[in-house]
Amino acid sequence: MAQLDTIVHPNDIKKLSYEELEVLAAELRQKVIQVTAQNGGHTGPNLGVVELTLALHRIFDIGHDRLLMDTSHQGYIHKLLTGRSGDGFDKLRSTGGFSGFLSRDESSYDAYGAGHAGTALSAALGMAAARDLRGSDEHVIALIGDAGFTCGITMEALNNISHSAKRLIVILNDNKWSISKNVGAFAQYLNELITMPFYNRLDKELKSFLNRIPGGDAIIRLAKRTKRGTKGLVVPSSLFETYGLRYLGPIDGHNLHELEQYLTFAKNADRPLILHVITQKGKGYAEAIQNPEKFHGTGAFDVKTGKTNPIKKDATPRYQDVFGQALVRFAQADPKVIAITGAMPSGTGLNVFASELPKQFFDVGIAEEHAVLFAAGLSSQGFRPVCAIYSTFLQRAYDPIIHDVCLQNLPVLFCMDRAGLSPNDGPTHHGLFDIAYLRPIPNTVIMAPKDEDELVDMIYTGLHHSGPAFIRYPRGAAVGVAIKENPEKLEIGKAEVLRPGVDLVLWALGIFVNESLALAEHLEREEGLSVGVVNARFAKPIDVDLLLEHARNFPLIVTLEDGVEKGGFGTAVLEELQKAQLNTPIERIGWPDKFISHGSNADDLRTLNGLSSCGIERKVLKRYHRIIEGQRLAPTFHL
Repeated sequence: MAQLDTIVHPNDIKKLSYEELEVLAAELRQKVIQVTAQNGGHTGPNLGVVELTLALHRIFDIGHDRLLMDTSHQGYIHKLLTGRSGDGFDKLRSTGGFSGFLSRDESSYDAYGAGHAGTALSAALGMAAARDLRGSDEHVIALIGDAGFTCGITMEALNNISHSAKRLIVILNDNKWSISKNVGAFAQYLNELITMPFYNRLDKELKSFLNRIPGGDAIIRLAKRTKRGTKGLVVPSSLFETYGLRYLGPIDGHNLHELEQYLTFAKNADRPLILHVITQKGKGYAEAIQNPEKFHGTGAFDVKTGKTNPIKKDATPRYQDVFGQALVRFAQADPKVIAITGAMPSGTGLNVFASELPKQFFDVGIAEEHAVLFAAGLSSQGFRPVCAIYSTFLQRAYDPIIHDVCLQNLPVLFCMDRAGLSPNDGPTHHGLFDIAYLRPIPNTVIMAPKDEDELVDMIYTGLHHSGPAFIRYPRGAAVGVAIKENPEKLEIGKAEVLRPGVDLVLWALGIFVNESLALAEHLEREEGLSVGVVNARFAKPIDVDLLLEHARNFPLIVTLEDGVEKGGFGTAVLEELQKAQLNTPIERIGWPDKFISHGSNADDLRTLNGLSSCGIERKVLKRYHRIIEGQRLAPTFHL
């Protein structure tokens, strides 16, 4: 019987010997590799925290004690140790399976849900303050990757530790990577903590504690060796201790015995402290160690070779790659074009840009607020910055977008990858809110391309626009159309009529344009309806002249968008008709007013939420027939 099969409750691992724990650690790694090879996922981060997660569950009473994981993409081992090792884990990140992140809705062992970096320390500090206020005794542990310390929120939380909580345990999981290699002064500082010869400082209290537990003398001997000749030198842990966190480390994150000793000390401490734990991203799987960026978050892959499962040779390019290649072309022609990303050079398609035009490229780490403000500063000096940030992560920079870019009407171009669904990653990563959160802001121009050629046109248009511009485009493959040699500068706010009609008209945005063309042809063929199709192109400003013309000539206008229905493009259409005092019926089709879960693919999620092709057709026909029936039954008055 496999060791993992014996773990029914987290306390079961407390009964295991170190030899049995080594077997369990190997099985946990194999399970992660097997499941992520099938479903994709965050392979490397989870392989790196096996021993650390085991040690946390052995020393603490997780459930009573609160464990928070920053971003929480490294929570697979925690899931396996808390009763989630069955079919739900085998379907991880798929329809009917468990989430790839921690979720309060999924398990009582998940003290706090997450999906974005930098959240754990502030939330943990709030939990610790709540504990102190009510006088309970639970421990609060925040596990944060080194990349999480590049987030402004984490630094704000650090500033509040000394006066907000009596006890707090922070674990710095240092593997030198976020998605790409970590950048900036903090990454350099952590490297100095590891490489300087006087690390592992021991004070009297810790030394006394280690002397009382098995194996503690070995740690003391190591510290004495590394401290030799260091009298009078500045202690490198001063940064953390300035913030009121006692520093312990670096600690071998793959040595269970050493981890347990330090965690036991932390458990008995009476003040906030930080344990600096060194782990290897991808440990136990050579391919993940050699390719840490790829295996941070990967699609399905072949375990033997580590190669991503092959796609068809005639597969269309991905939107992110079309964006990256076009921007290189525009930036080569204009050295004032600057590319900015937040730890996502490959995810946004800017890796080629970084290689070919390094002086025009900036990776600011996981710091979206800074990225936007940095772009504003560049723009104010005559440069044309392009911020490539996932739609879901741009939410974090909402205030700088309003206050620093749009208020000053600075020409910054925002390219929002992953607009719409990010199926496997779920509600924290879906880019469904951008139209609704950007539309109310003055000076904004919001675009959505129907295909890759139009995306290039929109990039070109945005780079020549005199104010802030936003382009939203989906994850994955584009449509497969040819990209013309010379891009077209689009007229701001001008829609494109793709198909004339008489009975009703579909105003579609982005990925729904081609679906609307297919739907129009189907309704004509099966229902005998003449259906017009408009490529709206702009969510703001919309083509008001064309809209009002259609409102006067069609009995029904249908809006379709890959974003939330409330406050989105359809709402903008309603507002314009109300302003013109027209009561033409509008059927708005978009995502419902709820957080959309994860799923195996977009089709599954659309079907579950009434947005499949069949579901959309039913909504359109139901509304159309109701209008026509109402007209037929309307009373006729004769004078």
